[in-house]
Amino acid sequence: MQIIAQILFVIALVAGIGFFTRNIRRVIRNIKLGKEIDRSDNSGERFAKMARIALGQSKMVRRPLAGALHIVVYLGFIIINIEVLEIIIDGIFGTHRVLSFLGGFYNVLIGAFEILALLVLVGVIIFWTRRNISKIKRFWSREMKGWPKNDANYILYFEMVLMMLFLIMNAADYQLQLNGAAHYASEAGIMGSFPVSQYLLPLMDGLSNSTLIIIERVAWWAHILGILFFLNYLYYSKHLHILLAFPNVYLSKLTPQGEFDNLEAVKKEVQLMMDPNADPFAAPAEGEDEEEPGKFGASDVFDLNQVQLLNAYTCTECGRCTSECPANQTGKKLSPRKIMMDTRDRLEEVGEMINKNGKYEKDGKQLLDDYITREELWACTTCNACVEACPVSIDPLSIILDMRRYLMMEQSAAPNELAIAMTNIENNGAPWPYNQMDRLNWVEEK
Repeated sequence: MQIIAQILFVIALVAGIGFFTRNIRRVIRNIKLGKEIDRSDNSGERFAKMARIALGQSKMVRRPLAGALHIVVYLGFIIINIEVLEIIIDGIFGTHRVLSFLGGFYNVLIGAFEILALLVLVGVIIFWTRRNISKIKRFWSREMKGWPKNDANYILYFEMVLMMLFLIMNAADYQLQLNGAAHYASEAGIMGSFPVSQYLLPLMDGLSNSTLIIIERVAWWAHILGILFFLNYLYYSKHLHILLAFPNVYLSKLTPQGEFDNLEAVKKEVQLMMDPNADPFAAPAEGEDEEEPGKFGASDVFDLNQVQLLNAYTCTECGRCTSECPANQTGKKLSPRKIMMDTRDRLEEVGEMINKNGKYEKDGKQLLDDYITREELWACTTCNACVEACPVSIDPLSIILDMRRYLMMEQSAAPNELAIAMTNIENNGAPWPYNQMDRLNWVEEK
C-alpha cells in the first residue's frame, strides 16, 4: 500500500510540475511576440530597485493596512511552503517528517509555520471582507465583472483552505504522536512544535488511531495536491504576478517619469532636415541598406515591446492605478487597469490561436478598437499617476502613448479639438486661433 502511495505521489508531482513548465513556456513565448528592447543597463540600480519594490514591497505599504496584510499573506504563504520540501521527500521515500533530525531548530520551524499559517488565514479573511462586504470601490469597477471578480475570490478561498488543511494535518499528526501510533511516534519525543494546531486537539478527542490516520493522510494529500493545483492555476490568474513581479520590476524604466522615447526613424529624418550639408536624395553608403521606416506606434500586441507584454501578465488587478487616475476620477472612460487587462486578454487570444494552429493567422481583430477604444486613449492626461501608484512598476502609460502615436502618425486620427490646436500651432505658433500680430490686442482694450 505504501509503495502505491509513493508511485501515485511521484506521478502527481511530475504531472503538476510538467504542466506548470508547459504553461510558463507559453507565457515566455507570448511575451516574445513583442518587439525586443534592451534593458540590460545599470544592473546594480535595477537589482536595488527590485529588492526595494518587489521584495521589500515599498510601494505596497503606502497604504498601511493593505500593505501590512499583503506582506503577512505573501511572506507567510511563501515561507510556509518551505515545508513542501519535506512533504516531497516524505512522499517520494515514504518517510515521515524526515527533517525532524534538525531537532530544536525543526521545532522552531514548525512553530513558526503554524503561527504564520494563522496570520495568513486572518489576513485572507480580512481581504475577503474588504472586497465583498466593505466593497471598496476599486474592486467593483466595470472591468472587474465576471472572471476578474471571481478569480480574486477563488484565490482567497483557496488560501483559506490550504492554511486550514495545514493546521488540521498537524493537529492529527500531533495527536497520533501523543498516542504513540506506529510510523508517527519517535523515540526522540514529539517531532515538531504545534503552538496553533494543538488547540484543535479537542476536536479529535476520542477518535481512534485509524480515524486520525485517515484525517492526517487526507489533509496531507489535499494540501500537497492543492499546492500543485495552485501552482498551475497561476497561469490563468492575476496571481501570476507572484512569479513575474521580480523580473517586471528589474526591467522597468529607470529614466525620469514623463520622459518620452524618440522614434529612431523620425529622429533620423529630423537630423537630415536640420543638416544643411545633407543630401536627402543621396544613395546609402556602401555596406548600408536603406531602411524603410517601420510602423509608427502600436495597434496590436505585436507592435508593443516585450517589457510592455510582461507588464500585462504581471498586472495584479489591484486597481491602485485606476483609483489614482484623474481622468477616471472625473468620470471618463479610461481605466489604466483595464488597459493592462485588455492587453493581456488580446495576447492570450493570440497565444491560443498559436496553440491550436502552430502559428498566428490574422483574425481580423486587434488591440485597438476591438479591446481598447479611442475614447479611453485620448482621455489620458499623461500625468504618470498610474505608473507611480503601481506596486510592481507596471507602465500603462507607455501602451497608451504608443497607441496614440499610431493614431496620429499612421491614421492622422486625432480628436477634433487636438487637430484644431495643432493646426493653430502650425499656422499661428500657438494653440489659439489668433494671428501672432494680434496677440497683444487685449492690452489695448479698455
